[in-house]
Amino acid sequence: MTELQNVLTQFNQAFANNDVAYLKEHVTDDIEWTIVGDQDIRGKAAFVEALEAMAGAEPAKLNIEHVITHGKEASVNGTISMNTDEGEQTFAFCDVYKLNGHKDPKVSAMTSYVLRVN
Repeated sequence: MTELQNVLTQFNQAFANNDVAYLKEHVTDDIEWTIVGDQDIRGKAAFVEALEAMAGAEPAKLNIEHVITHGKEASVNGTISMNTDEGEQTFAFCDVYKLNGHKDPKVSAMTSYVLRVN
């Protein structure tokens, strides 16, 4: 696994673990997050607010299928299962990332495609 693939794996694991502090440290101040069909989030403060609203009481189960990187762009896809008010739900996801550079990269833009599968 390349260093960038490792960074993105850790980023996704932090999301599954509701580790908002980790995620906040690994995005740029002007982060742009588009959750297709749901919402557009602009700026670090709005990003943190959205993460806190999404956080569950316990960690989610994450299964990463692929981490693909090319220059300052990357994508990660897999499934994530979490407990909700409606019971355990599983979602398939694909996140497309833009990074601010190669050395100590931070996420500057994210587009998330999410689909409930159960």
